[in-house]
Amino acid sequence: MASFVNISSSPLMSRSCPLPSLPSRSVTARTQFKKGWCRGLRVKCMSSGANQDAESESETTTSSSPPYPSLSSSSISTYNWCAALGGTGFLETVYLTYLKLTDSDAFCPLGGGSCGDVLNSDYAIVFGVPLPVIGIVAYGFVAALGLQLPRKNPFGIGESNGRLILLATATSMATASGYFLYILSTKLSGASCSYCLMSAFLSFSLFFITLKDFGLQEIQKVLGLQLSVAFLVIAALSTSYGTSAPASSSLAEINLPYFTSEITTPSSPFAVSLARHLHSIGAKMYGAFWCSHCLEQKQMFGKEASDILDYVECFPDGYRKGTKIAKVCADAKIEGFPTWVINDQVLSGEQELSELAQLSGFKYSESSQPT
Repeated sequence: MASFVNISSSPLMSRSCPLPSLPSRSVTARTQFKKGWCRGLRVKCMSSGANQDAESESETTTSSSPPYPSLSSSSISTYNWCAALGGTGFLETVYLTYLKLTDSDAFCPLGGGSCGDVLNSDYAIVFGVPLPVIGIVAYGFVAALGLQLPRKNPFGIGESNGRLILLATATSMATASGYFLYILSTKLSGASCSYCLMSAFLSFSLFFITLKDFGLQEIQKVLGLQLSVAFLVIAALSTSYGTSAPASSSLAEINLPYFTSEITTPSSPFAVSLARHLHSIGAKMYGAFWCSHCLEQKQMFGKEASDILDYVECFPDGYRKGTKIAKVCADAKIEGFPTWVINDQVLSGEQELSELAQLSGFKYSESSQPT
């Protein structure tokens, strides 16, 4: 009984484990009940203490967290998308700038005009600066911001300011793309420019992805900034085109009657044999009478061989405003000139005679190889 009194009066029992009153039974039964009950209660007390420790640790962690919020996964995803789209636009504009500097022709698009006509028009220059050069700067800047914003202090301007700059840049690019689409559909009616459409897609995608990262309240706060940026872009473009008066270069006024170009180069025995082989397997070359690359491809075959080829003219009635590509070319889904279709395989652009021979399965001897 002395031991029982000592146990029940221990500090632990007095604070957490009071024993209920038990009916008068044997000392052994009471002792077993007491031990089992306190054992379970002691586990409960230990669990409660662990919970208190966990809560205390959680409070300590919360109080010691940094004063700035951590980036959410959605924000990181937004920045990755901006970097990827900006990088794609950067590569496209670098290629277009190369074409501009080297005075090279762009790949002919689907439809009437060519990308070269659009890119070489007066509308492709703003205040004397070619649009592809401006695109390099804009897309490159967006890509750099997308890569740097996940860091705590990108470029020393802070994440908050960096997000605003990214939104303003994307807004200006989307506004400019919308303006250029208007020019393409009105001033350059009938022309098609796949590079212009791709740039517009990238710009609008950047705008909506960037805007999605802002909450509704934030959007309301920056709405004035967006409207101001859009107004400045439209005013600048209107001023540039108003002073340069580019109406004379409008493709809408082009009226090209159909004409044929003379092939002046002679055909080698190899070229004649290859042309006959391509004709026998049903290979076709699709082109347009005004396409310089088509003429160069025929010159590679020579006069005699080019007459043997199965050549399909996609604009047999000439080209003028509203002219559509020939149905046979539309059915073949021709997107540029020249286009070869050999054994259901589509080849875009000019091809070397040796490549055409290899792809078509043409067998030739050493003496008949092209020089």
